[in-house]
Amino acid sequence: MTTLSFKGLLFDLDGTLVDSIPAVTRAWSRWGESKGLDPNYVMSRIHGRPAIESIAELLNASVDTPEVQAEFNYLEHYEATHTEGTTALPGAVELLNSLNELGIPWAIVTSGTLPVATARMKAAYLPQPKTLVTPELLSQGKPHPEPYLRGAKELNLNPEECICFEDAVAGLKSGIAAGCQSIAVLSHSSRSELPNADGYIFNPSDIQIEKTEHGFTLTL
Repeated sequence: MTTLSFKGLLFDLDGTLVDSIPAVTRAWSRWGESKGLDPNYVMSRIHGRPAIESIAELLNASVDTPEVQAEFNYLEHYEATHTEGTTALPGAVELLNSLNELGIPWAIVTSGTLPVATARMKAAYLPQPKTLVTPELLSQGKPHPEPYLRGAKELNLNPEECICFEDAVAGLKSGIAAGCQSIAVLSHSSRSELPNADGYIFNPSDIQIEKTEHGFTLTL
């Protein structure tokens, strides 16, 4: 049993609160095939990172080229309008509702752009966060610490007072580098495939939260 003290929670979205693998696989495989790329290789390069950076790498081009921007615009529109199969992970809706009831500050910090993130939250029937950090607000994405530094700042907390929940290597590196406590969500990766975290769960139903005199505790 692991118990962590905290004042705020920062959640990745895909693979952490929602299962969007069917939608992601459908979109990126279709796109990869259109570019003559092996879909399996494409899927191995995109997880947990801003889409435009993945596109640039896969096309061996600079992020700011018209070609990359055009492909990004296409994929963003496709992912925001094709959410079939996107569902909440077990316990995710209940957890977020309980945070609201307890008055616990929380935010979603995702590499998905605003149109894609909001479409997936809607498809999974998640409670809407008061704070949503997407790449549009940032100069650098995961694995850089900026996303989680921004998330903590938006909650008016220090990163050390927050726990980040992540399922991807890039995301965990981002949260740890920011100074957050970290919980790895083993929704599609094994423990050995991810950076060392302060705790490990399979889905949000695996945790219990209690209010204390000086904040909150999380037990898993």
